[in-house]
Amino acid sequence: MRSEVPNSSRSMILRSDPDVSADVRDQRRLRDHDADVVIVGAGILGCALAVALGKQGRSVLLLEKSLKEPDRIVGELLQPGGVAALEKLGLRDCLDDIDAIPVYGYEVIYYGQGVEIPYPENANDPNRRRPEGRSFHHGRFIQKLRDAAMRTPNVNIVETTVTDIVKNGWTGQILGVQSQTKLNSDYYFGSLTVVADGYSSKFRKQYIKHQPVSRSKFWGLELIDTELPRPRHGHVVLGDSAPVLLYQIGTHETRALVDVPDNIPSASVKNGGVKSHLRNVVLPGLPKSVRPAFEAALDKGALRSMPNSWLPPTTNKTPGMVILGDAMNMRHPLTGGGMTVAFNDVVLLSELLNPEKVPDLGDTKVVLQQMSKFHWQRKNLTSVINILAQALYSLFAANGTDPSDPGYTTNYSLTLKPETADPQLRVLQLGCFRYFQMGGQCIDGPVGLLAGIIRQPFVLFYHFFAVALYSIWIMLRTRSLLRLPLTVVGGAAVFWKACVVIFPYIFSEVKV
Repeated sequence: MRSEVPNSSRSMILRSDPDVSADVRDQRRLRDHDADVVIVGAGILGCALAVALGKQGRSVLLLEKSLKEPDRIVGELLQPGGVAALEKLGLRDCLDDIDAIPVYGYEVIYYGQGVEIPYPENANDPNRRRPEGRSFHHGRFIQKLRDAAMRTPNVNIVETTVTDIVKNGWTGQILGVQSQTKLNSDYYFGSLTVVADGYSSKFRKQYIKHQPVSRSKFWGLELIDTELPRPRHGHVVLGDSAPVLLYQIGTHETRALVDVPDNIPSASVKNGGVKSHLRNVVLPGLPKSVRPAFEAALDKGALRSMPNSWLPPTTNKTPGMVILGDAMNMRHPLTGGGMTVAFNDVVLLSELLNPEKVPDLGDTKVVLQQMSKFHWQRKNLTSVINILAQALYSLFAANGTDPSDPGYTTNYSLTLKPETADPQLRVLQLGCFRYFQMGGQCIDGPVGLLAGIIRQPFVLFYHFFAVALYSIWIMLRTRSLLRLPLTVVGGAAVFWKACVVIFPYIFSEVKV
């Protein structure tokens, strides 16, 4: 989708001048639909970026198809690294007055056995306090961000549906967008166009070579007045089904997100569909205190789903345009890292595009150079969150019979149900849980990575393969010496599976 504008038409576009008065710049945005930056999508990233650039003196037009409060089942848990980024952007107050719940860490429940994984102590805090996350209703948080954008000087929000990209037919430069406002066609022009229209982006396919891959969906329910095993913690429930997430989003509301792999037989129409899968497969594996509220939500019938997508990051190379947020990079929402990535991307991008470094956003060469820096400098955080989310999901979704029970046969395969994952992943899943049970650095490191506090990819690599080796050690320790050759072969298969799980995601992060 793009509208091509001949070179002669560029004279129609009024470029913002920092020496021009604020009133004149306001008129250019409102009357002429011209600004330094046009942002498509007033979601998490779009609002935060509009505020950051507006505070720098940039003229910003923020376009959104509907300013009604959104109602989504993800984007409800902000990790401590995201809270810290929100503070850097001066938007910490957006977490106030929305009934947000403090989050102190996680509880991982494996076949009914739980282990607490608190966020690690803050080494930079003299009182050694542990950082906190926040969970909330997504829509309430979005409305607070939009209110902050509306109050920011140099920013105007327009309710309009963007339908096309406007492109210079001679140079290939992106000039802005075409949109539909009620029954009228509009145009909005800017030196830089930022596309942040989310996971179902309508413009991604034209400008990014990779496309999202989804092999499962999160089905969400809202549980009322349920009792979680460990209050003010996110819960990951592992058992015979794919992972289930539980976290409180309000005083009385708890979100349940159930991962349902595509084409799983127990969720087929013949077997009663997703609701039957949730009732017959998922419900029995939940903590007893959660089951009544879960069943009540099922009876109410308010089921909604969202695809769990993987989209590796791509360097922005299109002159005059930047694609950001879920439109450019996605990971499985199991670890709740999406908003943390978005806010930290805004912090980094606003630094790289600061007027002192890029006086004119129309200078395409300089902007593209800064976007190349952005692609690589964000890796310390985003590569960790991206790889961790995908790798943990591979392990946590390895549903089947508990490897510690008699169903774990002598050749180290499992008595698996038709829809279950392979046995090596199940061994790694058990090893991961036992690794967490050791405590200390075995939980501080992994949860520090997940929380966006530790930004060192090597730490992720170290802990992942420590889990793999510990999983093999568990096999060696619990099997008969008479079967040692088979155990060694099985251990090699487990290590190979660990490599197969993580290295494709590592390679995806080092590509341009």
